[in-house]
Amino acid sequence: MTHIGFSRFTTSNGETILYKGSPNLPMLEMLADGPGDIWHSSLDFGFRDAFPDLVYQTATFFWFLNDFHGLDQSVSWRLDPDNFAVRETVWDQLGGFDLIYTNPFMQALDFAYNALRNQGAVPLYQKGLFTNAALNTHSISREDRYGFFARNFKKQHSLFMLYRKGFWNIAEWVALSKARKKYPFRPMTAFIPSRNLEPLKGKPAVSYIIPTMNRQDYTLQLLDDLQNQEYLPLEVIVVDATQPDMRDESLYDPSKYSFDLKVFWQQTKGSCRARNEAITACTGEYILFGDDDIRIPPDFVEKHLRFLQTNKVDASGGLDIRADDYRDNLSQLTSKLAGLEKREFAAGVVRIFSNSNGCVKRDKVLEVGGNDINYDGGYGEDGDFAYSLIKQGTLVLTNPYSVNLHLKPPAGGYRVWGAQARQLGKTRKIQPWELDHPVKWLRPAPSPTVMYFYYKHHGKELIKEYKHKYFFTFLFKGSLTKLPKRLFNLPYRIMQFNKSVGYAKRLVDLGKRSS
Repeated sequence: MTHIGFSRFTTSNGETILYKGSPNLPMLEMLADGPGDIWHSSLDFGFRDAFPDLVYQTATFFWFLNDFHGLDQSVSWRLDPDNFAVRETVWDQLGGFDLIYTNPFMQALDFAYNALRNQGAVPLYQKGLFTNAALNTHSISREDRYGFFARNFKKQHSLFMLYRKGFWNIAEWVALSKARKKYPFRPMTAFIPSRNLEPLKGKPAVSYIIPTMNRQDYTLQLLDDLQNQEYLPLEVIVVDATQPDMRDESLYDPSKYSFDLKVFWQQTKGSCRARNEAITACTGEYILFGDDDIRIPPDFVEKHLRFLQTNKVDASGGLDIRADDYRDNLSQLTSKLAGLEKREFAAGVVRIFSNSNGCVKRDKVLEVGGNDINYDGGYGEDGDFAYSLIKQGTLVLTNPYSVNLHLKPPAGGYRVWGAQARQLGKTRKIQPWELDHPVKWLRPAPSPTVMYFYYKHHGKELIKEYKHKYFFTFLFKGSLTKLPKRLFNLPYRIMQFNKSVGYAKRLVDLGKRSS
């Protein structure tokens, strides 16, 4: 791998860091001892929110479409090609810049974007690392835009960008045609393997949270798994919403366990409320979030702690593996893991976070105020929790070492309430997100709580692009022979969408709630 144009810095641990520009080397030494792989200060020199056209591919689905404001360090793929630093091993493993681009700005964006989204590397903006970089006046041509899309995405995304930029604009068509010839699609094969876990240091205290409803048998099964942990949690907090006529309080026997078992009988509705009730009872340094319908191997807790210590981060999301059958056990988990590709075990910045398998330092949980109960009865609370951590500056990494088997049994659980959202008419039970506007005969779609996530975190401009993409996909995805039917159904779908937006806006006006 060519290192032309790079200077080299060797850390006190003997690692080689490649860099361009004039970084603060003592700060670079400190950063190299942390979780990052690529570092820059580009946001301070004209790169903040550069290449906004990525919205035409991702709309609201990529958490790092826009850069974060007010943070000294944050995840960012907006890379200045003349001022950045990278671990030599990472540069070599990922193959460096893609020289098919003639524009160095696009080379840098393409490299850091894929490093973040597809290859398990961690690109970080660090305020003050580079202080004398020139203010960049980069430009992106039409052909650059379509070239990036052709290189990285399916053809439909380029067509959607063409539609948004002006379907009748000849210059856009010409740029698209040139880009397709010059920039063939490139599958991502290289990735950064996760770091080998270091031995556990000290004896950090762990609080494990289980919200449950009508699944006491599954909860007891999970409690047995926790009892069999090689590193025991300090305490396990169960918040059980099982109805009084269906529960057996004697099943939870604290004397059976080597940890402190705390059981609370939930009086309110919703898994978010349940988790928040449990958080107030936690005393451990770390909080592990679980679901009642999972199985965990004996090294689960210890590997969460070792992963956080090894990578020097305060939050991680483990691998959530779906069982083939809800009666499966840990032997099936072993066989399923053996069948996964190696890239599934990469770390990197978390892309999907599940409240069934997450470990977060308790003070970080308290900083974001726990879970947002506006999601109760709907979907999206997991992503909201993780994204809220990221927005406040907490780096959340994927932990491929702590794995659970998610059983997904056909009955019980908090989704019993959420399932009512698909019903209509007099038998429907009002969901928490409906507030004082109960759904009657027009079902909102997409889910109002998912729409709430988009409005809460992304704002009106990205919602506008999401709406265009939503209906573009609705009309043109699938067989064109069914297009007339989809056109006929379009007015009804628009009413459903607007109904969902109405609920989302009311939740935004209400603001985040924790209790």
